[in-house]
Amino acid sequence: MLTRRSVLASGAAAALVALPRGAAALYAPTPGDWRTFRVTTRVVLPRSGAPAQAWVPVPSLAAEGWSRPGETTWSAPDAQVALVEDAEQDLSFVHAVWDAADADAVLEVVSTVATRDRRVDPGADTGATLTEAERARYTAPTDLIPTDGIVRETAESIVGWTWSDRRKAERLYNWVVESTERDPETRGCGLGDVASMLHTGDLTGKCADLNALFVGLARAAGLPARDLYGLRVAPSAFDYRSLGAGSSDVTRAQHCRAEVFLDGAGWVPADPADVRKVALEEPPAARPLADPVVADVRAALFGASEGNWIAFNDAHDVVLPGASFGPVPFLMYPQAEVGGAWRDELSPDTFAYTITAEEVG
Repeated sequence: MLTRRSVLASGAAAALVALPRGAAALYAPTPGDWRTFRVTTRVVLPRSGAPAQAWVPVPSLAAEGWSRPGETTWSAPDAQVALVEDAEQDLSFVHAVWDAADADAVLEVVSTVATRDRRVDPGADTGATLTEAERARYTAPTDLIPTDGIVRETAESIVGWTWSDRRKAERLYNWVVESTERDPETRGCGLGDVASMLHTGDLTGKCADLNALFVGLARAAGLPARDLYGLRVAPSAFDYRSLGAGSSDVTRAQHCRAEVFLDGAGWVPADPADVRKVALEEPPAARPLADPVVADVRAALFGASEGNWIAFNDAHDVVLPGASFGPVPFLMYPQAEVGGAWRDELSPDTFAYTITAEEVG
């Protein structure tokens, strides 16, 4: 298999020119064998005499051709535990409730999920369509992703006169790639407050910001689109350090991808945030968009995605049963409260949770 490292080994000058037409791509996910991963989330909550609750997302997004959620099991001494399969919000999670006690509340959740690389031709006509209900859902605004006001104005200015849904999606994807930057100081994966980003002109952040911007602009332009909230679980097979998990400890490996639905082609992967991640982080770092290593990923990530990542769900404004706090923008991290006080899910060390992943089978 041709890897990025073997291509660049021919000399530094090779990195300064684009690949010739027809040359082997540096980053080229293509559907192949399925891979099964076991993901284990362990939560430890000091109760200090107070009651506690925890909500742990599990893989629930089933997608023909690339995502097959498997079995979920759990262990939680002295807790009331249930696997919640919420059809209305279209997501699943394990919910554990502990009575007041001094001992730590401990929950371990183990899930399996199968996935593989994807490649979708945005111009194909496979007959793929959405129902009216699905189209309404995936063009609707959310609390942090409005589709009117400045979001619609921006979307209309980007797509311009084109009437082709494919061209609209491509223009929006390229605009997000070219107009944003990854901010390594952003906590977690970001918040995805699209209107605030556009009002302030601060188009920086991480995946939940930049890909939410793409989703919001697409919805405002009338294209069904969605965020996919999940987790990197293995290294990139194409030797891109920034696009994979560095070890079996994936506690901080959350990643949000995006998709846009094009009639005929179906759901098309789109990940402008990862293009910006490669530009910022791929050694030797701070690469321009014209760098072949970045340009190759940019071309691939509109229509393809690598199977070293698993999807939990595509839900927004998630209401967690029994929680004393309000809806969360998305469920990609474990959530918990002790004594009715919310725990910061972006501080896993103080929250006390770990996530590990291993390939099985």
